[in-house]
Amino acid sequence: MRKIIYTLQEIRKSQLAAFAEARPSERARFDKLIAETGDKFSFLDHALGGVGRTASIEQISEVMTSGDFTYAIQEFVQRQALPGYQMQMFPFEPLVKPENNLPNYLPVTRYQNRAGLDDLEYVGEKGQARPGYVTDAVKRQLQVWRWEKQYDFSHETLVNDDMGYFVDTAMLMGQSARRTLERYVSRFYTNATSIARLVALGALYSTTGRLTTARISTARMAFSQRVDTRGNPINVGLTYIVHHLGLEDTVATIQNSMLVPELATNAANVVRSTFTAIKDPHMAGTAPNLPWYAFTNPNSSQNVIPLVLTRRSGMAGPLILRRRSDIEAVTSMLGSGAAVDPIMGDFESGNIVLKVMDVFGTYVDGTQGNLFDTAGAYYSSGTAP
Repeated sequence: MRKIIYTLQEIRKSQLAAFAEARPSERARFDKLIAETGDKFSFLDHALGGVGRTASIEQISEVMTSGDFTYAIQEFVQRQALPGYQMQMFPFEPLVKPENNLPNYLPVTRYQNRAGLDDLEYVGEKGQARPGYVTDAVKRQLQVWRWEKQYDFSHETLVNDDMGYFVDTAMLMGQSARRTLERYVSRFYTNATSIARLVALGALYSTTGRLTTARISTARMAFSQRVDTRGNPINVGLTYIVHHLGLEDTVATIQNSMLVPELATNAANVVRSTFTAIKDPHMAGTAPNLPWYAFTNPNSSQNVIPLVLTRRSGMAGPLILRRRSDIEAVTSMLGSGAAVDPIMGDFESGNIVLKVMDVFGTYVDGTQGNLFDTAGAYYSSGTAP
């Protein structure tokens, strides 16, 4: 039995030594754990040696049962943290026009000319031309807001973390900030106000049909018929299809079929290479009624901008912040102090406090939703076969 105890002790010390090599900054903590391991297994060796003395009012009992020994092996030798789940990403960047220079948290104003001038009119001999007029620019106001979440850890929790469970906490906080931003952008077009606006504009802006080759063609034709505020045709085209995860195979079939996959004819599939598909993992829907959207390229020279993502100047991405420890090490009551390791936490409770924050926003309107320009968007509820 003593040989088994010795072997377990050496295995555990080897594990801790490997952790120490992987994290040199925490070498002192792991050296302490290695020393404690020797003490713990020495105690285990003595405990398994037999029955010890008891108080006069107690009965003789076994110090450790066989079941306890199995538990000790599992805790001391076989305890480890498995890798966590991998999150799905939403690559929304092509769908939005970035506005990264907002100076503060107050609304800023943008103006865009969305109309041309009058057509010329015939003027007879000695006739006088009638006056024309210039249409006012479209006004849009943008804003940013602050988004945060705070996490508290006790000093004891981090010291006792011999598995490295909390090592990836900062990375997970960054992932949380990214996921928040993804869901925020997804709600630009999936919120009820934005959808109601597109539906109210009629057949050139929305439909109810499920995603098919024919309906993508219908959406492309709808984009080609868009006009400015004075009814003049504008240059805008369908670039992106944003769809529910449940439509992934449908999209792949459309994009990889030389012929129209929904027809038993030899009709050529003319839309297969005309769009880029983007999966939105945050879009809600229940099969078979899965929604999909079409958007133009907001960063092209066509200047049709359906969605805008704003950021405050100097805040290009999220920040992970830690509260500075208010503890210092001293050798005498009146002597000078020295900074301590941040793992010591604060003076009152030993808490280590982390916060992740980001600053972003968009265009918000009570009737338009978050659609900066409806001319660049198309919606389908996916309810009709």
